[in-house]
Amino acid sequence: MVRVGVFGANGRVGKLIIDDLKATQDISLTAVYVRNELNFSIDPSVMVTTDLKSFLNSCEIVIDFSLPDACEALLEAAIETPRPLVIGTTGLNTHQLNLLKEASLKMPILYATNMSLGVALLNKLVYQASAALEGFDIEIVEMHHKHKKDAPSGTALTLGESAANGRGLDLDKVRVSGRDGNIGERSEDEIAVMALRGGDIVGRHTVGFYNDGEFIELNHTATSRNTFSKGAIRAASWLASQEQGLYSISDCLEL
Repeated sequence: MVRVGVFGANGRVGKLIIDDLKATQDISLTAVYVRNELNFSIDPSVMVTTDLKSFLNSCEIVIDFSLPDACEALLEAAIETPRPLVIGTTGLNTHQLNLLKEASLKMPILYATNMSLGVALLNKLVYQASAALEGFDIEIVEMHHKHKKDAPSGTALTLGESAANGRGLDLDKVRVSGRDGNIGERSEDEIAVMALRGGDIVGRHTVGFYNDGEFIELNHTATSRNTFSKGAIRAASWLASQEQGLYSISDCLEL
């Protein structure tokens, strides 16, 4: 039985992970970490703590759906007390991503901006389409609920990277995430990544390939956050037996 700790338990996905773990075999919840206090009831056998070291010592693997600053603190603590980490926190800055890579030298880490099987497959299809459809303009649009804090979404940026990699481009050099005013014509290598926010949309991503006379659009829509929580639990079960290193959801799903 793999003992799991949930980091970011008060979040939307964190709560779902706790619920979904109850119905999962060979893996169980033993600890949750919160900054202040847990805002819902939990099995009394599960340790609830605000101390990172105690948290890490009480579990064999950690699933993190928190905020970038909290994830940074987790990574710093895990370097001192290594544990396999499944990280689904998005919006990480350059320092935090570098810290993640540093930590992966001491423990296995699976980092994914989206834990769903559908999005993992979508990334593969986007790479293939980008490479095959030379000369097609690439536009990515993502839609999320009004409470999401980072934009564009981590999933959209990962899809942008897949598209850029398919053409041997550096996304940071060709990405456009806003257009306003008389900006001139679209450049040849430009990859647009646009964000829409509103209501309670769980997540929708569209990657379009547009040419004169035809276009192709690849879409993924998440209708439930359980897609992410169940994907994270599946990733944790897989990661528990891996060597140190940095893994993706595609590694877990063997795509």
